[in-house]
Amino acid sequence: MGGYGSGRQYGRPTADASRRIDLAWMIRNGMARPGYEKSGILRWNRGGEPSGSISYRADMRELGCERLILDYTRGEGDEREEVEQSIRITFSEPNFGGKRWWMLCPYRGHRAGKLYLPPGGDRFASRKAWRLGYQSQRISQRDRPFEALNRLQKRLGCPQGWEQRIKRPKGMHRQTYGRLLDEYEYLDGLCAVEMMRTVGLLQGRIERRLT
Repeated sequence: MGGYGSGRQYGRPTADASRRIDLAWMIRNGMARPGYEKSGILRWNRGGEPSGSISYRADMRELGCERLILDYTRGEGDEREEVEQSIRITFSEPNFGGKRWWMLCPYRGHRAGKLYLPPGGDRFASRKAWRLGYQSQRISQRDRPFEALNRLQKRLGCPQGWEQRIKRPKGMHRQTYGRLLDEYEYLDGLCAVEMMRTVGLLQGRIERRLT
């Protein structure tokens, strides 16, 4: 596997910043189908803008020989590489019946529902193979109330940030909004505590420098 390259920031790269292939999602959306061969384009977006695409072919016609073939280009200039990556597909049979489909990590060989290509990476592989973390794991304890508050405001379509008020979206049940309003008040209070704590720390540092 190649290095992390420019995608490595503050330690190892995150799953959130990586391109992801989700086999279950592909099957649910008809992009792959057991017993058939399907092909098309996988596309990614970041911040509402296109961030990349690759061609794929999901050949699931013959039991025991299922494959996902990916065709894409990585790198630029002299480092430009045309890649055809073939990934084995297998399945397990849950106790409740049916089949659960998996991809086999090309590097570790274990089953994985999702494969990732982090910034600067060279091939799709499992999260474990790439040693990917999640952005939420890197958020400090101090920042977590603000992150939760922003997610709630985003869900409601409201401006994000501390002390930004929320309003009930059109069509949302009043009981649901009431529950979210309680959650907002709780998170806003936690943010206020963290802000006061930060201000106190800054004031302490200033006083120490002046003495």
